[in-house]
Amino acid sequence: MEEGARQAREAGVLEAERSGALEARDLACWRGERLVFADLGFVLRPGEAMLLTGANGAGKSTLLRVVAGLLPAMEGTLLWGGADALADRVAHGARLRYLGHMDALKPALTARENLDFFRRLHGGDTDAALDALDLRPLADLPARVLSSGQKRRLALARLALAPAPLWLLDEPTVGLDAASVERLRPLLAAHLGRGGMILAATHLPLPLAAPRELRL
Repeated sequence: MEEGARQAREAGVLEAERSGALEARDLACWRGERLVFADLGFVLRPGEAMLLTGANGAGKSTLLRVVAGLLPAMEGTLLWGGADALADRVAHGARLRYLGHMDALKPALTARENLDFFRRLHGGDTDAALDALDLRPLADLPARVLSSGQKRRLALARLALAPAPLWLLDEPTVGLDAASVERLRPLLAAHLGRGGMILAATHLPLPLAAPRELRL
């Protein structure tokens, strides 16, 4: 049994190296005096989505921040295409988009100006991003007057700017009504169809066809 497990693991590693997959091996993370998770591993391949589920405090947000390179793992390795993903943190940051709990909007800027700020960093089409989340009617309003759901849609619209292979989403649908959640379906599907990857922490179902699940 051990030999068979070893061979299966090696086959998975080889596939990850060939495909440019994201792989976590034996990750462990402490926050303060508490071990959040240990011996955690997964492989996420191009075109795949994985949902991180589990109780509050299980480590979903922490894992996303580790994968983003925002928190150090105390043990283990994060690989991209078989190579150390964090050896070049600038390159790693360029291949991902991270959406945390906070919407990260400038309240005095309009919806369009907020997206223009990120467009100057990453490229893309502001009008297309507004249309993707049905924000064109709100484009010239300052972010401070938007509702919480509208602000979340504006934060999500950043994903529709210049593509990046990996999306890290922390409770992406918080504050959204059912219609707004459904608007995400074509955006997520298009990203996966281009060979993108999604790693999302969520307590609620996302409009994805066949996501995998990693329960913490």
